[in-house]
Amino acid sequence: MQLRLLGGLDLDGGEASAPLPTRKTALLLALLALSAPARLRREQLCAAFWPDREEAQARNSLRQGLAVIRRALGASRDDGLRLQSDVEAVQLRGAPASVDAWQFEALQQPADAAGLARAAMLFRGDLLAGMAFAEPLDQLFLPHRQRFRQKALLLAERLSQLDAAEAQQAGQGLAERLLLLDPAAEEAHRALIRLHLRHGRATAARRQLELCREALRRELDATPEPQTEVLLASPVAAAPRPTAPGPAPPAPDRERPSVIVMPFDNLSGAADDYFVDGVVEEVTAALSRVRDLVVIARQTAFTYKGRLADVRAIGEELGVTYVVEGTVRRGGDRLRITVQLVDAASRQQLWSDRYEGAATDIFAFQDRIAAQVAGAILPAVRNAEIEVARNRPPGSLRAHDLVLRAHPRIWAQTASDNEAAIGMLHQAVEVEPSYGRALALLAWCHSQAVVYLWTRDAEADRRAAAEAVESAAPLVGDDPTALAAVGAAISQCLEDLDRAGTFIEAALALDPNNAWAWARYAWLAIYRDEPDAAIERFERSLMLNPLDPLAFNLRVGIAMAMSARGEATEAARLIREVLHQRPRTSWANRQLAFLLAEAGDQDGARAAIANLRATHPGVSIARMRECHPSRHKGERFERMVRAWRAAGLPED
Repeated sequence: MQLRLLGGLDLDGGEASAPLPTRKTALLLALLALSAPARLRREQLCAAFWPDREEAQARNSLRQGLAVIRRALGASRDDGLRLQSDVEAVQLRGAPASVDAWQFEALQQPADAAGLARAAMLFRGDLLAGMAFAEPLDQLFLPHRQRFRQKALLLAERLSQLDAAEAQQAGQGLAERLLLLDPAAEEAHRALIRLHLRHGRATAARRQLELCREALRRELDATPEPQTEVLLASPVAAAPRPTAPGPAPPAPDRERPSVIVMPFDNLSGAADDYFVDGVVEEVTAALSRVRDLVVIARQTAFTYKGRLADVRAIGEELGVTYVVEGTVRRGGDRLRITVQLVDAASRQQLWSDRYEGAATDIFAFQDRIAAQVAGAILPAVRNAEIEVARNRPPGSLRAHDLVLRAHPRIWAQTASDNEAAIGMLHQAVEVEPSYGRALALLAWCHSQAVVYLWTRDAEADRRAAAEAVESAAPLVGDDPTALAAVGAAISQCLEDLDRAGTFIEAALALDPNNAWAWARYAWLAIYRDEPDAAIERFERSLMLNPLDPLAFNLRVGIAMAMSARGEATEAARLIREVLHQRPRTSWANRQLAFLLAEAGDQDGARAAIANLRATHPGVSIARMRECHPSRHKGERFERMVRAWRAAGLPED
């Protein structure tokens, strides 16, 4: 059993532990841990957690909370976490390794290099990061958070002064994490400056000092302390620069962003090196299948193994735009992998995630992690590239930039955004007439205009989609995103499901981790009356991109597949959730009306049609026959028509 408080709140006890059901219960356990070994009086806890309740009521709530914590901690052991309490006070006991915050402090006394390095690895982020505290809890937790942040800053500096490579590597990682939390943390800047100098990187040290100056000026209107400035006066820092530098590194190719997957840090021991290297190889291979990315070869990346490497220096040396970093830790039969994507130029973290799994099926876990990481990195890179395109002066826009600028509009799910995207894509095609992706996305936008009832002339948009499909088809042979867009447009509004399947399956053959291609493959299964296959594919898409802004669309698809399996009531509940969370997804009211009618809720079906007509005044049975993506599905579509008619949708 281990309680982790640094970087979040997580109680990990394996299968024997019970979850903490509420945020307040979790914070109660955290406060007991942070106050240990001191005993906290019951009236103090009641006043902090239930200030608005009567004394008897608050004490009863405390008893219930403590009972939940005892169940979560499981059977009491001498070396495990356990509660000790009496009528007056409560105390949390356990070995230092039971709580990461306890271990973080214990490892710094005595201060040997290995212990300090392990302590640095424990500081994943601020104490209880992501947890919000209402009064008076904020007054209890804030001093603890400040104390651990300060201890981490001092630890980063101590590690930067040690000779052991393990200590220096841990110090660099800790300093970089601290700067993500506070760009003006001068102690962290000093640690990185010192480490750069120790490894002969005087230029990188000078850049770090400039970053420090800029952050202090921006955040605090201050200048660096003398002890920071004096670091650059060392003989190493003052060494003359070579007069005949080697060839300049290649400039990053903004047409295709480039990425390097660095060797992950193995925090478990040499026995796991093969697994850690295998994860990196699989992630590299998965990203290499993505046409949007230039991926640095594994052999080049592994030359950095065991070296302290600054992401900005890597970007300059190799001309890469993005760097993928990670750590792997084993705890018993569990493996935990953390991965982050960093912009090489700014050192800004663009995305991060953590994955856990059983070490018993280690290679299956390795494959799953590689797929999920590759699936998540591409959207993060695309979002960053969109920001680059947005900031480019209008006079210098290329076809690629115009497509990037169109992306947020394409997925915004409004008629006006879709129309704006069509305009940008037309501009891209004017700049580069053979740009297959621009043509493919143009087909998809015209298709969206038809099926989401945004068009004033469905046949005109259908013809435009067909023309774009035929123009794109010979130009998208190695582009998974464009192939998926062409297949999606055909399946939605051109009715040739076999041809649509050919394009989407080709996209997945090129990039098996393309979340959007899996989503469109799932919708294709809906149109083919294959509900089980549809649900499996929707779930695969969500696994690959759990933060997908179009996840609501996938949930609508899952609901329609459930309906096809006879689960109309549960399907209607799912679509209602989507409409509550995304009110402008009002087109889903047509599915909701049908599902409610199937479930026997005629009043609910009428309300759904009324909501649909409020946002789409011209909607009618005739318009549904013209625009609905399932209009060619025979009896099932006729069942929808009968349900809509009974719920009040007019004929014309």
